[in-house]
Amino acid sequence: MVGIISQEIESKTSIIHDLAQKAEKEAEKEMKDRKIMPQQSDPVLMISHDKSSNYSQMNHKLTFGYTSIRSMIKWELDNSLVDFHKHTNSGCRTLLRLHRALLWLQSFLEELGKDATEGEHLRSPSDLCKETYQRTLARHHTWWVRKAAELAFLAMPERSYFYQLVCVETQAEAAVVLNRVVKAIEEVYERNEVALQEHGMLDLP
Repeated sequence: MVGIISQEIESKTSIIHDLAQKAEKEAEKEMKDRKIMPQQSDPVLMISHDKSSNYSQMNHKLTFGYTSIRSMIKWELDNSLVDFHKHTNSGCRTLLRLHRALLWLQSFLEELGKDATEGEHLRSPSDLCKETYQRTLARHHTWWVRKAAELAFLAMPERSYFYQLVCVETQAEAAVVLNRVVKAIEEVYERNEVALQEHGMLDLP
């Protein structure tokens, strides 16, 4: 299950990476076509260079977009890469999918860090994973995806596996580490939520 999640995250981030590389190549081509010299400024391309180097050797950085969440959103909106009515492989749509998954991860780790109530045993990661999925991601998935997810949750490892991941031996020690992770995730989630909400992107198809 952990491997499946990692693969899904990697596939999503690779989409954004490929988009960034494509945009960079297009920006470099545009720069060459315009024959922009290092001293010139461009509203899209910002060049940083060593003055002692010539044009062909300068170390330049293209800050056209894809350098932050907000720059990516602005870049894709300005270049009509975001479609609010149909599925496209835009960075913004991909970010939204990762954003939703982040809420599930936050909820799951938060529950995993909780101690058992008096007189009860610690709940299994599999049960917690299924429960938090139903609260967060399930409503965004088709019936087939939901059923596949439920089957995958059955393969979720026991708590001892997660203890090893965060280098602890007890639930109390795990709670300390997981609470820190949850707080960090929460901050990232809230920032992304604000950025996406400002541009009406929380329901991209």
